[in-house]
Amino acid sequence: MTKFALGLMSGTSADGLTVCAVRPAPFKILHFKNYPYPAALQTRLLNAVRLTAPELSQLNYELGALYAKTVRKFLKDFNLRAEDILVTGSHGQTVYHGPHDKTPNTLQIGDASFLACETGAPAVSDFRAKDVALGGEGAPLIPFFDEYIWGQNEAKILLNVGGISNFSVVGKNVKTFGFDAGPGNTLMDLACQQLLHKPFDKNGLTAAKGTPDKTLVKKLLKQKFFTQKPPKSLDKNEFGKTYLEKYFAFPNCQNVPDLLATLTYFTAAAVAKAVTDFVPKNAQKELVVSGGGCYNQTLLKFLRELLPHVKVTTTLAYGIDPQAKEAAAFALFGWLALKRKINHCAHATGARKNTVLGKITL
Repeated sequence: MTKFALGLMSGTSADGLTVCAVRPAPFKILHFKNYPYPAALQTRLLNAVRLTAPELSQLNYELGALYAKTVRKFLKDFNLRAEDILVTGSHGQTVYHGPHDKTPNTLQIGDASFLACETGAPAVSDFRAKDVALGGEGAPLIPFFDEYIWGQNEAKILLNVGGISNFSVVGKNVKTFGFDAGPGNTLMDLACQQLLHKPFDKNGLTAAKGTPDKTLVKKLLKQKFFTQKPPKSLDKNEFGKTYLEKYFAFPNCQNVPDLLATLTYFTAAAVAKAVTDFVPKNAQKELVVSGGGCYNQTLLKFLRELLPHVKVTTTLAYGIDPQAKEAAAFALFGWLALKRKINHCAHATGARKNTVLGKITL
């Protein structure tokens, strides 16, 4: 049997856990699957920043146990053996991200001890902490993976649209870097959940019926975060309900398609601004999209409109499922950490030096 590394990713949308099995060398994605969270758990995770210490501690352990149970299901679903697992790399669920607080900090929960107990293999977790200790933003971490996979090819932008949008710039003649560009699906999803009682705007169909308020978006893009030079990163709550209520007449919206069109355009325009302002011209040829947002056809349409000189595609064109990419990255990060090899791009986060990220639970 092929030995493999497992990667676990639970993103800022907190809609479920993606589990991915990879062959680390030569790198290949073997299997992956998304396991949705129950709606009540998603709500608790999205509001975890407001929990008391005992409640947060309980959620940390509850989530760790759920991760282990989900891995057991994943192994059964794909007829895999726990004895063949080399390592499990788990990102955990971000509760709070505060790299600019008085004491820079970031918090991911989902205790990895349960994974080590379930599989019998080492589990690597809490990848962001050491980057923060080295003066970095703690995010984004994916630029290392993007360089590992695409670094020897023609320069390109790898955009991930999860709750937040972030991208990497990699390739020949480019020093790898990356940063958070702005809102991803977070504002669109919130509007859908509250106004249409749907988890998200499937394929961007509702937004496609509306007209975006481009004047409002242009005004919003003058805010400090969008003009600030990288490295920079975001906590998902910066583009949460409070932001939606402050700038988008929410929830007293009279025209939902127009609102969703505006929010979708806002996400695309923030990415386009980041590309135009901070990406070298020689790397502005191709934008490769991953994450749940890559299925939003209205978002892709706006990206093509705003960046007419850039070819917009998805990671599927390179044989990597857009929803498997981040989980696959943490499988690789875990494997490298176990071998005490660098799994970190300090240039993307602003940390003082490249290092080995992650805490190992044996």
